[in-house]
Amino acid sequence: MPELERLRGLHVVADPAALDAARWEGGNAGLTVLRVAPDEALALGAHGVEVDDEHAIVEEEAGHVGAWLPPHALDHVMSRVEWPLPARRPALAQGLVAGVPAKLWVPDDGEALLLVAAAHAADLEARLR
Repeated sequence: MPELERLRGLHVVADPAALDAARWEGGNAGLTVLRVAPDEALALGAHGVEVDDEHAIVEEEAGHVGAWLPPHALDHVMSRVEWPLPARRPALAQGLVAGVPAKLWVPDDGEALLLVAAAHAADLEARLR
């Protein structure tokens, strides 16, 4: 299991249509935008955004940790959940992983991302060993 690392980016709450049209500025490490709700996005690796919503809330995100999982590590994580991954990809799935609330981002190709609130990181790492 890869080590969980602090994930930085932007947390944005805005009108869903404005989020659909948002223009993200990413860093050298890449940019991954996760729609955690219709009006909410977590943009990992983002350092700026243009969003057409005067009431949008844009805050720096540093409250999550995560690990990119190769297929064998994703299989290990999935052995600790009681719900299936969505068949359609890309997909963001949320639920308990080893009894800890977490998210899994599964793109249509490449590695999956295990994402958890930093407050739960030590507990999740211990339970996934």
